[in-house]
Amino acid sequence: MVVLSQPAIEHVSLIKNSKPTTFSSEIPIIDLSKPDPKARLVAACEEFGFFKVINHGVPTEFITELESEAIKFFSLPSFEKEKTGPPDPLGYGNKRIGPNGDVGWVEFLLLTINKEFNSQRFSSMFGKNPEMFLCAVNDYVSAVKKMACEILELLADGLKIKPRDVFSKLVMDKQSDSVFRLNHYPPCPKLQEMNGRDLIGFGEHTDPQIISVMTSNNTSGLQISLRDGKWISVPPDQNSFFINVGDSLQVMTNGRFKSVRHRVVANSMKSRVSMIYFGGPPLSEKIAPLPSLVEGEESLYKEFTWFEYKKSAYKSRLADNRLGLFERISAS
Repeated sequence: MVVLSQPAIEHVSLIKNSKPTTFSSEIPIIDLSKPDPKARLVAACEEFGFFKVINHGVPTEFITELESEAIKFFSLPSFEKEKTGPPDPLGYGNKRIGPNGDVGWVEFLLLTINKEFNSQRFSSMFGKNPEMFLCAVNDYVSAVKKMACEILELLADGLKIKPRDVFSKLVMDKQSDSVFRLNHYPPCPKLQEMNGRDLIGFGEHTDPQIISVMTSNNTSGLQISLRDGKWISVPPDQNSFFINVGDSLQVMTNGRFKSVRHRVVANSMKSRVSMIYFGGPPLSEKIAPLPSLVEGEESLYKEFTWFEYKKSAYKSRLADNRLGLFERISAS
C-alpha cells in the first residue's frame, strides 16, 4: 500500500457527507470508435462540461506503465520526493495546493510537457536514473494529447466552426503552456471515525486551461457538480478517460460550453492515483469568445491573454470564480 507522509487531518477541510449519488447513467459516455460522435460531444459539453471517453485509442500499456512509475515515485521516502520540490508551481508538493492556503489529503507531482526541462529537474529522481519514469510520461502525454486534439476538432465540427483546428492548434502549438499532473490520495482509515463527514483530497474548483484529460486507478473519489449544485460521484474506470471543459474553452464558446466544477474526496481504505493532462494555449495567446459564436449575441467575456488569466488564477483560492474578473458587466 502506498503511504503518504500524512498531513494533519485538522488542517484539511471536512464536508458533511451528503452521500452524493452515483449516477453513472447521467454521465455522458462517448465512444470515439463510433462514426460521427460530434453531436453527443457538444451536448455533453453544454450540459455537463464533463464526459467519459471509451475506445479512445490510447494504448493500455501506456496507462499501466505510467501508473506503475507513479506508484514507485510516491512510494519513495519523503526526503527523496522532496528533492523535486517545493512546487514553484512545477515539482513535488505535499498537502499544500497553491500559495493561497488551500490544503488537501494529497501529494502531487506537477510537470511541464517540455522534455528537456523535466530531464533537468528530475535528474536526481530514482537515484541517477529517471529515464524510465520520464519515458513513461512522454509516451502517455503524446498519446493523450493526440486524443485531446481529436476531441477538440470534433467539437469544432459540432459547432460548425472553421477552421476545425481553431481549438486544437492552441494545444498543438510548440509554445503551448500545457502541464501534466500526478496526484496521489493515500488511504485515510480515520475517516470511519468522522461521523458522516468526508475528508477533502482536492477542493472544489474548475480547471483554467482549454481541456483536461484524466484517468485514475480503480478507486472512487472524483465528484462533479451539476448545474443545480448537486454533487454526484463518478464511478472509477481505469481503462477510460474523463474529459473536463476548462475555463478557457468556456470563454471561447461564449459560455455555451461549461467549465465543470469538481473535487476529490479521500477514501478510507484505498489509495487513489490520478493522472491529468491539462491542454493549455501559449502564454501570449489571446482568449476571447469566437466571433462566429457571438453573432447576434452579447460577448460575455473581455479579451485576455492566457498569461493574464493564469497569473490571476494562481493568485486565487481553489473555489473562487476565477472567470468573474473577466466577465463583461451589462450596462443595465
